[in-house]
Amino acid sequence: MLARIFRPTKSAMQSGKAKTREWELEFAPSAAKLSDPLMGWTTSVDTSSQVRLAFDALDEAVAYARRHGIAFEVLPDRTPKRTIKAYADNFAFNRKVPWTH
Repeated sequence: MLARIFRPTKSAMQSGKAKTREWELEFAPSAAKLSDPLMGWTTSVDTSSQVRLAFDALDEAVAYARRHGIAFEVLPDRTPKRTIKAYADNFAFNRKVPWTH
């Protein structure tokens, strides 16, 4: 059973950074998902893929995985590059492309 340790990114529907400071331990699916022939619902016999554990620090998540004998991989942190802009820069005289309608 392989687990992934990562820091989740914010969703496209939120502007704040809620729940992005924690590290999560998520189990990789060990069995393929099946389709129910009658209703078309997706089912799975693997219940460990539904488990997500949250930790305040990466060290805590790694220590938990080692303590319980879980094979894991740490995914790199995907923090977006921030570009600092001011609204007044849209109307500056030294713009590369002049502002027009």
